Amino acid sequence: MLRNLRKTTLLSLTILSFGSNLCQAESESTDLLAAGNFAAFQENSIRGWVYTSKVNAVDGRQALTFEPAGDGKGSILVNGKEKNNTAYLLSKDDFQDVRVKLEFLIPKGSNSGIYLMGRYEIQIFDSYGAKQPASSGLGGLYQRWDPERKDKPGFDGVAPRLNASKAPGQWQTLDITFRAPRFNEDGAKTQNALFEKVFVNGQLVHENQEASGPTRAAKFNDEKASGPVMVQGDHGPIAIRKFLVTPL
Repeated sequence: MLRNLRKTTLLSLTILSFGSNLCQAESESTDLLAAGNFAAFQENSIRGWVYTSKVNAVDGRQALTFEPAGDGKGSILVNGKEKNNTAYLLSKDDFQDVRVKLEFLIPKGSNSGIYLMGRYEIQIFDSYGAKQPASSGLGGLYQRWDPERKDKPGFDGVAPRLNASKAPGQWQTLDITFRAPRFNEDGAKTQNALFEKVFVNGQLVHENQEASGPTRAAKFNDEKASGPVMVQGDHGPIAIRKFLVTPL
């Protein structure tokens, strides 16, 4: 009886210990904007990005108004006023399986995107009012591109299940759970990258959606087991006030 009690106690302690580590692992989230500086990003990727404490969309125009804040004084990250002259923003750390939560604001007609591993893009676009969801719209898995495919160079794009876009100028959310591709010992890919779940403004738009390869305008055209999180910076204005990354 005493021996059984000891076994039960040891098992209970093991379970409690495991549960504690699991909770700790799941809570190791990092807000890449928390410090109000660029410490979490690659130095060569911050050109044209600035911090501010307040931002607004200009009605009817693809523009944002804001005043740059000093280092550590702003909590909102905004790409520059000059279109086509802002870098793609890359995290300093690489990630594999990861959950990313983004709170963002875009003006009318703006276009950006978030790339998992710098390769697989979930589109950010002003899709407000669009009746037919498209892979180029907000929440879409953007298409791949091969100019050698003369008839259809764009392929494997996947539209979101529904258009969950809010009106331009409103804060919106993306919540992405992503699984990195898998490779065998010889480096051959055995499983595609997988968007396990993607929510736009709280609505499920993708579930268990594979990405067969890097999407158009990716930073990297190869596939690896890990990579940075990246935000497209040169297609249109975007403001970000939360950029939460949780390794899984």
